[in-house]
Amino acid sequence: MRVLLTGAAGFIGFHVARALLERSDEVIGIDNLNDYYDVGLKKARLDLLLPYRNFSFQKINIADRDAMLPLAKLKPARIVHLAAQAGVRYSLQNPYAYAESNLMGQVVMLELARSLSGLEHFVYASSSSVYGANDKVPFAVSDPVEKPISLYAATKRADELMSWTYAHLYRFPVTGLRFFTVYGPWGRPDMAAYLFTKQIMADEPVKVFNHGDMRRDFTYIDDIVAGALAALDRPAQSVEGAPPVALYNLGNSHAEKLMDFIAVLEGALGKKARYDFQPLQDGDVVETFADIAASTRDLGFKPTASIAEGIPRFVEWYKGYHEA
Repeated sequence: MRVLLTGAAGFIGFHVARALLERSDEVIGIDNLNDYYDVGLKKARLDLLLPYRNFSFQKINIADRDAMLPLAKLKPARIVHLAAQAGVRYSLQNPYAYAESNLMGQVVMLELARSLSGLEHFVYASSSSVYGANDKVPFAVSDPVEKPISLYAATKRADELMSWTYAHLYRFPVTGLRFFTVYGPWGRPDMAAYLFTKQIMADEPVKVFNHGDMRRDFTYIDDIVAGALAALDRPAQSVEGAPPVALYNLGNSHAEKLMDFIAVLEGALGKKARYDFQPLQDGDVVETFADIAASTRDLGFKPTASIAEGIPRFVEWYKGYHEA
């Protein structure tokens, strides 16, 4: 099966690409290798994919329709669209990057999808951030999501709405995946596991927001990959004339206290953290917690890795990568 995968040099994209390659799918990887974070890390991920015979790579910005739309000639059977401008706080500093990548990029990918007469499935990344100011937990896909509290969250919700519209108009199957705080080997340097590990090892104060009163549904990367592939292999269905659209939470379904997460990190590193307690940041939420009933029912999604298992694996990778 030929799969067009965007964000191939990104954290989740790299892992999904490798899983597809290991099961002998052909993967056409797309990434613009931007400098939002260390390009060297992105290239190191890519270096692990390039040796696969069934992998090819093109450096393209997904918002560049003149470069993206001609890829229709490659006739992928499925699309996994994971490229995006990530980060809640950065959206306060550079909103235009989110408009370009997450809005224009989504439209370009949907236009590419509708030009493919034989497309089996279009799967794209959404985010737990769409739940915004909701205070009912756990978050279920049926909950209203009308109060995004960051531009990043607003763009991901817009992606969901645009995708529904394209499925309605052009009748190709579309599935969105709301990821919950993904961590693990080859993770992003701007996320908690990586940031905290770097700060603790350097004996720098760990910035802890909302004075530590935060909870996150930390989800290990292998569980996310399993859920993404299960979704890809089960194209959304049209029921009673409705568009062939599906939307799922992919999370560990367990809200961990942030201070407990740091304590496990301390144990894995064998070193205590120094804390710099800060107020809640603009755009941040106090808690994320995934209701995964739908993804378990439809995809067989059953996350298995607790933070007690996942964090030591991340720390082992981190030390190996940075000491290599």
